Amino acid sequence: MVSLALQGHINPMLKLAKVLVSKGIHVTIATNDVARKRMLDSMKTSNGRLGLNLEFFSDGLSHEFDRDKDTVTFIASLKKNGPTNLSNLIADLKAKGNKFSCLISSPFITWVPGVASEHGIPCSVLWIQSSTVFTIYYYGVKNPNLFPNLENPNGDIELPGLEMFKVGDLPTFILPSALPHFRQWVVEFISVLDKVKWVLGNSVFELEEEVVNSIALEKTFYPIGPLVSPFLLGKEEAVFGNVDMWSAEDSCIEWLDKQSPASVIYISFGSILMSSPKQIESIAIALKNINKPFLWVVKSFETREEEFPPGFLEATKQKLGLVVSWCSQEKVLMHQALACFVTHCGWNSTLEAVVAGVPVVAYPEWTDQPTDAKLLVDVFKIGVRMRNGEDGKTLSVEEVERCIKEIVDGPRAEEMKRRAMELKAIAMKALEDGGSSDRNIDNFISEMISGKTFSNGI
Repeated sequence: MVSLALQGHINPMLKLAKVLVSKGIHVTIATNDVARKRMLDSMKTSNGRLGLNLEFFSDGLSHEFDRDKDTVTFIASLKKNGPTNLSNLIADLKAKGNKFSCLISSPFITWVPGVASEHGIPCSVLWIQSSTVFTIYYYGVKNPNLFPNLENPNGDIELPGLEMFKVGDLPTFILPSALPHFRQWVVEFISVLDKVKWVLGNSVFELEEEVVNSIALEKTFYPIGPLVSPFLLGKEEAVFGNVDMWSAEDSCIEWLDKQSPASVIYISFGSILMSSPKQIESIAIALKNINKPFLWVVKSFETREEEFPPGFLEATKQKLGLVVSWCSQEKVLMHQALACFVTHCGWNSTLEAVVAGVPVVAYPEWTDQPTDAKLLVDVFKIGVRMRNGEDGKTLSVEEVERCIKEIVDGPRAEEMKRRAMELKAIAMKALEDGGSSDRNIDNFISEMISGKTFSNGI
């Protein structure tokens, strides 16, 4: 299994590895070596005994290079150096007696299927976004005539399996406004699928049924999710679970334990996005006005305290809320004190909210997030959409207040809570013995071992 050393990429890989190991498959995970110490420290396990090995290859950059800030240089260096270094790693492992039945790649390193082909290893892709986004990318490259006008955000989109979608709901990488290297990645990814035998989707068939049925006519596509920690499923966590890129603050759970059931507003925009000073100001003022308990994750909080309104932190620290740099999101989402989740709508966070049965305030920014927000609000019907003002950039205090009040106390609040619990049950059932995702994983394993493709998804 080959993945980038980014939290949103490596965690789904680890969770799939956990499932495969539980079914008797031996797994080796390879990632760029900047994560070597962080991963080994985080996992704290003699992983070989568990059927899971960790290996690392160079992306051509030093450990000190900031890959988050200079993504273009990082991706270019990885594309230049990764194929040779990964190929050499595979050759070394083969020389030591390892035999590989399949290579599973994350979708954002499009050169990996070529390496797999060179070594005669069948290739699969773990698609870590929604089945809907995969379908949009697939048809966007294979049949661009289905997208006649991408300039008008209110223009209608008609794709197989998709209804009610507008241009503004599409993933940003496919839009004319996207940076060229992002649009190029989409083209490269879809084009390289000719070298990929299976696409494993981190989703649930029952959540995106029409889309999956549509794309399964084009490509072998198995929804095998949700790939979440066993903790969210009410099971005991294995020793190799998440690999957090930041240290979680235990004070979050201790604080939540002291709050009333279904009372806390949880706000987090993921591991990559940095909230702007204006966003921080608007959210802070709204939280103070609403006067409900909140847990707010602000990345690099320790260096950004001056961006909060004067007196906000002092006034709320002891009484109303808690602001932290990072937390164990899955533990937070499962806590009985939680009322709602204000999220950027990354797919991992979206799935975690679904499995936890938590209503959401959807505030997407880029990549697949607008599509995920559309799913949460209009398809899954467990959330409300928070939008910027007419300039498209500024988040107002009034908008934050409106959305939180609607999701917590509004006329549809109880309906959304009920729907969230229904989806939770659907997602959990998919992973049980004989559930749709469990059957798909078994189909994939059977085909991988036999070398034959017997069926095409559900």
